Amino acid sequence: MKNKVAVIALSLCALFATALMPAQANEIPVINDGGPLAPIELKGPGGRIHGADISRWQHPNGKLINFVKMRAAGLNFVMIKGSDTRDDADALARKWLRIDREAAHAAGIYTGFYHYAILPNVPTKTLVIKDAEAQAQKVLWRIASIGGLTEKDLPIALDIENKCVKYRPSKTCAKYASQSTVTTWSETFLRIIKEKTGRVPIIYSYSNFLESSMKRSTELAQYPLWLAHYKVNPAIETNHPGMKNSGCYVHSWTAADCKAQWTMWQYTSCGIAPKYGVPGNRLDLNVFRGTPEAFAALRKGTWTPEPADLMPIGEPSVMTIKSVTFSNTNRPLVVDVDVMRPSLAPVVTGSVKFVQDPANPMNVSLKQSALRATSGSWTLSVAGIPAGIWSGQIVYYDNSDTHATSSQPITVTIEQALTTPTPKPTKKPTKKPVTDGCRGQIKN
Repeated sequence: MKNKVAVIALSLCALFATALMPAQANEIPVINDGGPLAPIELKGPGGRIHGADISRWQHPNGKLINFVKMRAAGLNFVMIKGSDTRDDADALARKWLRIDREAAHAAGIYTGFYHYAILPNVPTKTLVIKDAEAQAQKVLWRIASIGGLTEKDLPIALDIENKCVKYRPSKTCAKYASQSTVTTWSETFLRIIKEKTGRVPIIYSYSNFLESSMKRSTELAQYPLWLAHYKVNPAIETNHPGMKNSGCYVHSWTAADCKAQWTMWQYTSCGIAPKYGVPGNRLDLNVFRGTPEAFAALRKGTWTPEPADLMPIGEPSVMTIKSVTFSNTNRPLVVDVDVMRPSLAPVVTGSVKFVQDPANPMNVSLKQSALRATSGSWTLSVAGIPAGIWSGQIVYYDNSDTHATSSQPITVTIEQALTTPTPKPTKKPTKKPVTDGCRGQIKN
């Protein structure tokens, strides 16, 4: 018992030390073995291998997950959000990745990592492929930063469930990617991950998306499917995910009998979080389809990154301003910008902003937004510029310090509008009816 207490104490010390390390130090790759391979237990519903998936939402107010309790509750694996297309969400995923992985391994829980993908708004197949290559690079850099993949890690998963490529100010979707775009992007991304890591990656989605948003593809069908399907109880042997009440979902993983050829099934988003040592109320739960031997086979092989695989620090970047549009005080300044790496590939992280000339300040508050069209390409909108001739810089910056700052000078002439826009009447917020998001879901 004393030895166990000492091991737990050391694990906690290492965990808190990791949490307090500076951001740059967190990128130093260290493989944390965390002890021998843990036994696989069939404690999930239907006598299956049980797991969960987590992200920053499982850390409300910065609270830690008790993975020892999670393991004791019968979970053998956890899929951790490792990266995101969007820089703000990616920074939060990066913050928790190493902490959760090391604590899970120390508790005897196997880990996997998923990337949440936002597709590009580009007109050609070549540009679609370039974006998939850039996002795959982000994932490889991220996994390299934690030492690569060991036998305690499942393959990398692609979370592809959103095909909106352009949003309105109201946050509703103005443009969707075509089936060809979604399919080409996914094939490219998964192919790169497979070739680099030596592991066959996993694809996560739901049946309607697979059917309506992607083309049937023999290449995609080779990848294990992690399927989301709620309100169906996996404890009942005859139940399967991805089935319609009538008819058949037809996609790359549809078998002859209409059943989806799934490997992992996310069967609820309403798991009882505290039961598994997770802060908060809800937790996504999953079951693995297959034997402990099949689970072990998915983890075969390791990937140890070489120095060239690590995320660079302060890599030079080059900015190109493609177009500038401006007119009067009623209209925003709009600037289309590309930022490239020395290899002429697009930068992987970062964003752009307008910085006023300090020698000639506007003395007003500007409203800026940078919309990502694809990797390394943004449309910057700057509203609130007063009438006059103004100079400044369009600046590319990267809070992750992967790519160095770059900038281009800009001068604009803003005319005074003849009329001021009529303010829209303020609408009183309407109360939305309270809905139970867990209604009908399994609450294990």
